Amino acid sequence: MLTTFGVIVLTFMMLMYALEHRGSRFVLAFAGGCALSSLYGFLAGTWPFGVVEAIWALIALRRYGTHA
Repeated sequence: MLTTFGVIVLTFMMLMYALEHRGSRFVLAFAGGCALSSLYGFLAGTWPFGVVEAIWALIALRRYGTHA
């Protein structure tokens, strides 16, 4: 179940990253995907992945805030 969650979340995150040029709502969705990926990392016991994805989520939120 955890692996399925991880695959879905990472696929969503990459798709939103690819669509960022279409508008700021995709940047916000990418931030959400990063946050969910971070959750996956912590749940899977890979805390470095969780930390890096949390940082990416914050960066994406900041980008959304400056372009929204």
